[in-house]
Amino acid sequence: MSETYDVVVVGAGGAGMTAALRAAHHGLQVLLVEKSEHFGGSTARSGGGVWIPGNYALRDAGQADDPADSKTYLDSIVGATVTKERRDTYIDRGPEVMDFIKETTPVRFAWVPQYSDYHPEAPGGRAAGRSVEPVPLDGRVLGDEIERLHPPYSKAPANLIVTQADFRKISLGMRTWRGPVTMLKILLRRMWAMLTGKNLYAMGNALAIGLRKGLADADVEVRYGTELVDLALEGGRVTGVVVKDGDTTTTIHARRGVVLGSGGFERNLEMREKYSPAPTSVDWTTGSAYNTGGGILAGITAGAEVALMDDAWWGPTIPLPSGPWFCLAERNLPGSIIVNGAGERYMNEALPYVEAVHEIYAGEATGVPHVPSWMIIDQRYRNRYIFAGLSPRQPFPGRWYKNGTIKKAATLAELAAEIEVPAEALTRTVERFNGFAATGVDEDFKRGESAYDKYYSDPTVKPNPSLHSIDQAPFYAVKIVPGDLGTKGGLVTDERARVLRPDGSVIAGLYAAGNCSAAVMGNTYAGPGATIGPALTFGYLAIEDIVSP
Repeated sequence: MSETYDVVVVGAGGAGMTAALRAAHHGLQVLLVEKSEHFGGSTARSGGGVWIPGNYALRDAGQADDPADSKTYLDSIVGATVTKERRDTYIDRGPEVMDFIKETTPVRFAWVPQYSDYHPEAPGGRAAGRSVEPVPLDGRVLGDEIERLHPPYSKAPANLIVTQADFRKISLGMRTWRGPVTMLKILLRRMWAMLTGKNLYAMGNALAIGLRKGLADADVEVRYGTELVDLALEGGRVTGVVVKDGDTTTTIHARRGVVLGSGGFERNLEMREKYSPAPTSVDWTTGSAYNTGGGILAGITAGAEVALMDDAWWGPTIPLPSGPWFCLAERNLPGSIIVNGAGERYMNEALPYVEAVHEIYAGEATGVPHVPSWMIIDQRYRNRYIFAGLSPRQPFPGRWYKNGTIKKAATLAELAAEIEVPAEALTRTVERFNGFAATGVDEDFKRGESAYDKYYSDPTVKPNPSLHSIDQAPFYAVKIVPGDLGTKGGLVTDERARVLRPDGSVIAGLYAAGNCSAAVMGNTYAGPGATIGPALTFGYLAIEDIVSP
């Protein structure tokens, strides 16, 4: 038996849920199909940050800036990789989307203080940042549906809520008064939540829960365990989706349009090996296990153009036995460097994470091994800072050593032997870096000069909060691989989220948003939340085009 809706949305992540919610509020009959048994996708597994300049949370915090500055910023860092019409539409319409989410869901956002744009010194860049994050939300608003929340990236005790703003402070351990005070606040919040029977969630979880609550309130049907296998076409127009539920394949018709919000292809090894730089692995991504590129492949079959397929929302990653650890503060904190297979530094270790992996792959292409790279730290560093979820001074688990993720030695020469790099080169590299730490000037890679470098630095370290000597034995090497939050290549869309053919013509009835579409950020990353911000915005704009005269 065939079914017909006004709109069919594929994927219950941030893009798909926003599109379905907007369709419902326009009075359209909408169906949201989701491959897995969960809602939230990679959005739920993320930090939940949203980079949409000028939104209400930034205005409330006195941090809104002239849209012309934001456009200048994207012009300068993205350039012609993405059309100016699409970039400008994102800046112009993004705040409207945030207002809509505020009006139709329990999600509320707050500014993340001083979390700078990733290129704050570029024209239009902002050192104070333009990122906001969800305020912690009580999962009880969903009732039993909360059990369908996508499994977390890393597990934490119930009600132990750490926001992005909190994470920066606690990563410094006891180095400043803010660390222990923030930990106390987190513990008190947990006690209060438990005493009052709350079930608190933060970051991407809070955003996903809030959007799902909005869908429930709008009576949107969400059909789980329903995988897209193809698009239905008539006369070159997309008229529905072909889906599989168990062993049953059916066609669901869409009168007005289909919106793909089905995520990237980070878990599809065949696609990674075809498109991504080498070496690559599905084991290095923190993206959802269900992101295997189905929407992208269906779009290609329908005649769509693709772009940016060799790029991703990269990040230096520690391959732990329990799964990949996306490396944020660890590589930025003073007293650490990253070296290649020649035992030499090759970048500013505090670079924004996408740019850092671009450097890894650029080095790999020269013939010098950069995969894996190794983060070199000493015992002083280990005593001071939280590392991959471990408390300061907490020994690295034995299984990390057994897995080959961590190496330890009494001297740098012995450590070099452990990671199979030239001992003389590693010793020379560390000694040179220690000289930079003493003067406060990284003469090789300018680490510590950008406002972004300083965000995850240690303000107690002088003269440069991003640099400290590495000279207190024992020494450690931590394996670093080119991981990602998800792929950023996908179907080419215009400023209305319409999917385009290679000749630039529109595939009528087909829209895409989120990581199944080629990123509006091009090959770079504007700031914290520049993945989710566009997903929400273009999911919303797809519906605006569907209902337009």
